Amino acid sequence: MKLQAARMSEWIGRKSPAEKAKLWTWIIVRTLLILGFCYIILFPLFLRLSVAFRSKVDIYDPTVLWIPRHFTFDNLKIAITATKYGSALLNTFLISSTTTIIQLVACALAGYAFAKLKFKGSGLLFGLVIFTIVVPPQTIMIPLYLTYRYFDLFGAIKLFTGKSSVNLIDTFWPFLISSGTAMGLKNGLYIYIFRQFFRGVPKELEEASFVDGAGIFKTFYRIVLPNAVPAIVTVLLFSFVWQWNDSYYVSLFLSKVKVLSTQLTDMGSALGVEPDPVYQSMLLNTGVLLMMAPLIILYLFVQRYFVESVERTGLVG
Repeated sequence: MKLQAARMSEWIGRKSPAEKAKLWTWIIVRTLLILGFCYIILFPLFLRLSVAFRSKVDIYDPTVLWIPRHFTFDNLKIAITATKYGSALLNTFLISSTTTIIQLVACALAGYAFAKLKFKGSGLLFGLVIFTIVVPPQTIMIPLYLTYRYFDLFGAIKLFTGKSSVNLIDTFWPFLISSGTAMGLKNGLYIYIFRQFFRGVPKELEEASFVDGAGIFKTFYRIVLPNAVPAIVTVLLFSFVWQWNDSYYVSLFLSKVKVLSTQLTDMGSALGVEPDPVYQSMLLNTGVLLMMAPLIILYLFVQRYFVESVERTGLVG
């Protein structure tokens, strides 16, 4: 770092006064922009951290801005009880982790097919995949719900069980089936990420594998997939975080099974007996912080890999 700073100082020293003024102006503007964006992004998090440990007395104390005067864990206890945090956290983690793994496999296969396997109509089909990114999920809400409410796979359910259909609502099956068919949450984007990355894999690697007698699938998981670590990490993180924060699909398919995103809504009704609306708002902010906490911890461990992966997959290019 010292060597880089010395080289930077030497490089700046060779500039003319006008170039130096222009350079320092850009450095100051860029620094102010970064600080401004950091403030906008981190301010809600710091605010929730502050109110989570405030007592009810501190709400109306004008001298309390960030650091609570009466530090307490009561808000956390109430939020944990109101959201049934333990069971909701477990259900959320199970749904997010299983759908993430299934989406990774399905979207990687689809992305490899679009990138390397040329077939008639592949361009049109890929265009439809991209179109799914911009289609509002509300437009397919009713047929999607009816599909899983009266689920029958090409008449196989009736053939083997005698029943006309099976009700998959209030189970994890809608999420698993959607993920396995690459029709889950944001799957069009994940397919696009894999396709763009696989297009950059040298064709000579695959040809050498084919010469050695490997087929398409063996070449995919032995040669291509190990070189796609940046794309894999990016899709893993995007998929897990978006599924964790999803409230639309979980409220559509789950009514008895509780997850964190829906429990926050139920928490608001559970706190309706509390006459103080300001205190209600403080408890809801504490519940949001509890929902965010696992993701914040996850980000602390994987942020370096995430930044490198996004850069290498070309999402910022």
